[in-house]
Amino acid sequence: MAGMSAGGVLWRAASAAASTIRVPDSLPDPRRPAGTPTAALPFDHIVVVMMENHSFDNLLGALAHSGQPKAQGLKFSTKGIALNSNPGAEGPVRSFPFPTTAQGPHVSQSWNATHEQIDEGKMDGFVRSVGDRQPMGYWTQDVLPFAYSLARTFCVANRWFGSAPCQTYPNRRFLMAGTAYGNISTDTESLLDPPPPNGTIWDRLHHYGISWRNYFTDLPSVGVIGSTVEKYPQNLSPIAQFFTDCAAGNLPSVSIVDPEFGVAGEVGGPLSKLPALQPIAEKLNTTGGSEENPQDMAYGEYWASQIVKAVLASPAWPRTLLIYTYDEHGGYYDHVPPPAAIAPDSIPPKLGPGDVPGGYDIYGPRVPTIVASPYSKPNAVTKVVHDHTSFLATVEAKWNLPRLTYRDANAKTVMDFLNVESPAFMNPPTIADAPAPVGAATTP
Repeated sequence: MAGMSAGGVLWRAASAAASTIRVPDSLPDPRRPAGTPTAALPFDHIVVVMMENHSFDNLLGALAHSGQPKAQGLKFSTKGIALNSNPGAEGPVRSFPFPTTAQGPHVSQSWNATHEQIDEGKMDGFVRSVGDRQPMGYWTQDVLPFAYSLARTFCVANRWFGSAPCQTYPNRRFLMAGTAYGNISTDTESLLDPPPPNGTIWDRLHHYGISWRNYFTDLPSVGVIGSTVEKYPQNLSPIAQFFTDCAAGNLPSVSIVDPEFGVAGEVGGPLSKLPALQPIAEKLNTTGGSEENPQDMAYGEYWASQIVKAVLASPAWPRTLLIYTYDEHGGYYDHVPPPAAIAPDSIPPKLGPGDVPGGYDIYGPRVPTIVASPYSKPNAVTKVVHDHTSFLATVEAKWNLPRLTYRDANAKTVMDFLNVESPAFMNPPTIADAPAPVGAATTP
């Protein structure tokens, strides 16, 4: 098997053992009709919040020293100095704390940069990929009190990986369709691609009459698969409606809630040019509050804290599950090598002549992910391997929906974050406040 990647070996082994691998369009529970919910998953509302561009070590690297000793973050000396490092031009560059919420522009999560960073599992190419020390920075709970409080209160994933070693759009496609179907970058042209061959989770929900909604701050993220906004304009709602629906206990079955991407930003810029979104975009002058570099983290931290507090205060909270995650690592350092992954389908990445060879048979670097629910294990961690298709697997398992691709068909649900026998948070806990930055919009 010389020259075959680890992911290729895994895929071929899985294919040879057909009895051990679940296939697209199969039902999670063949004994009950498709589209019917199960009481075994103790929630009626799933809310997913996907922020932008941070690795586990970058956002929560000091969590083990901030109230969650089982968190697999950075290593520290007895004096509290981070010991992780990457080689630089003038010697090792050690992990260091960012003193404020500011972040610079010197990180990259492109296909080529990410492969250089992973470096076949050595995780030593972060500084080299951009020629700068910024990728080795991390935040502490003093600077990001909300993120640390949320992770310390509920159950945090030690091994939730980006779905692919590349940028935002392909990873968000995995969240919604279980495949990036060729895409490796965040670009305008990809928004005009046809729908994925086996559809999206939104198609599945619509087909079986299960309510869903994309609440957006400036631009809806379902636009990364451009046809979605054309097919389901009635499922797109401004963020003010989210707060109204939370307060009324009127959340749909599945919600994706988006931060401000910014019409001038790397993510929002292409979305603003999508024909179906131009009527929205032309009225905007947003700069971004999704925590993507070089945005000030304070804006995203405050926005996210308001979203989570609205969910906790909702009359629907006793039957709600919130997945709080990040699309990809943003070029920031993480020390855990991504494992091999099951390729979602037979569609290879669309690589140019200068792109590193590879496929969708390896995850991207780890991202921070927290599951909040009345049934979440309190102040806990899970070591189960997840990626963004675990959101799909959870939705599919709850409503017995046909699976989309090999990836989500074989992904783990988030049930390992929960203790269904002993709900610890029927009375919602208090999460630390994130200070409101100057100019931040207040809760409606």
